[in-house]
Amino acid sequence: IDTLDIPLVGTITAGQPIEALETRGDTITIARDTYFDPEQLYALKVSGDSMIEDGIFDGDIVVIKKQDYADNGQTVVAIIDENEATLKKLYKEKNRFKLQSANQNLLPFYRTEVEVRGIVVKIIRDFNKQLQTETKKFKTIDLFAGVGGIRLGFEEAGFETVFANDFEQKCKDTYDLNFDGTQLFVEDIQKLNEKKLPDFDFLLGGFPCQAFSIAGYREGFDDKKGRGNLFFDVARIIKEKKPTGFMLENVKNLKNHDNGKTFKIILDTLESLGYYVKAKVLNSMEYGNVPQNRERIYIVGFRDKKHYEKFNFPPIIKLKKSIKDLLEDNVDEKYYYDGKPLYEKIKDDVTNSNTVYQWRRKYVRENKKGVCPTLTANMGMGGHNVPIIKDKKGIRKLTPLECARIQGFPMDFKLPINMSDSALYKQFGNSVSVPVVKAVAKQIRKAIED
Repeated sequence: IDTLDIPLVGTITAGQPIEALETRGDTITIARDTYFDPEQLYALKVSGDSMIEDGIFDGDIVVIKKQDYADNGQTVVAIIDENEATLKKLYKEKNRFKLQSANQNLLPFYRTEVEVRGIVVKIIRDFNKQLQTETKKFKTIDLFAGVGGIRLGFEEAGFETVFANDFEQKCKDTYDLNFDGTQLFVEDIQKLNEKKLPDFDFLLGGFPCQAFSIAGYREGFDDKKGRGNLFFDVARIIKEKKPTGFMLENVKNLKNHDNGKTFKIILDTLESLGYYVKAKVLNSMEYGNVPQNRERIYIVGFRDKKHYEKFNFPPIIKLKKSIKDLLEDNVDEKYYYDGKPLYEKIKDDVTNSNTVYQWRRKYVRENKKGVCPTLTANMGMGGHNVPIIKDKKGIRKLTPLECARIQGFPMDFKLPINMSDSALYKQFGNSVSVPVVKAVAKQIRKAIED
């Protein structure tokens, strides 16, 4: 089924009008089942239940066609009293407008002037699930799954996860809190029996980068020393299950690791298994509308040469989000440096509220305005790469939730209540930028769909 991306511009109430809540830069994927020009469409998340009788529930997504007029009885996005917005049925009376909830027991609003920003043309109860039910479900397995960043990106592109694995129990606590259905199986990948894995179409994983022994490589997959490298565990699963393809993610420097030997072995191995392979370094701030300077290499392979030839990595998109858009409003005092030994060393250098700084052991480094440096697993543990910001209350480090947002995780992604900050920092530092993965997944889907 053909799909398109439209901007998700914010949240609107289906009850008492409130100031419009803007979400800059977010998009949703919907089925292209309307005759409207995509440039005339945008989406809003609904808050409130006063439009239930009209089929619009709290938490739904409504697709809006931009126009400044409406027929009597149409459901509109209305701006009243300066910047207050609401979702209501509009009726024009003699000298005024009536904005009525679908629930007739609720009193209407009357205004002499109403600014119409568009009419509702589509209601999506759960847009991710709807997209998946309307499209063929290609099945994936999620290796080195962490907290599920790669899974999120692929499921938002319409794929279905049938198996997930990681060796850290704390990752399972976060993973299972956020996903229904397939949960995280905690086990060393070296102990997984590839013959017992469920069938799948695409293998996904961000495997650790380790030095490969050339001698071990020559011995092939049966060599114990060679298989000690976790990439060979990925390769043996591919060899056994023969999926349609795979997507592997790793650090940018993989290409130059061990003077390029590591990357050559990876490509040679994958090609020897019968796959056509493409690889590219993608930066989150260029390919995911994520305000983070994070470069990662994506390795995509297909068994079918036609799929390989159809596949292209996603295009560069404009960065619209900044760090300010992702910061929490009320942050616990423990994240602030005021009164702590480091404060005196950094207070004179940390001055811009829309910049992320880093303490590099002896000096403060200022990063590109509005963009975060690469998040790392050690950032919350007093390491040299701790991200620092200045807000209205003072100078502080990023919170784990903010790190999740800077990786592109959805606003409603849950963090375990009793988990330590250091564990959460590690999880999100080790994770992926979800929107970049989604962009790659959508390109993969285009390539493998008939």
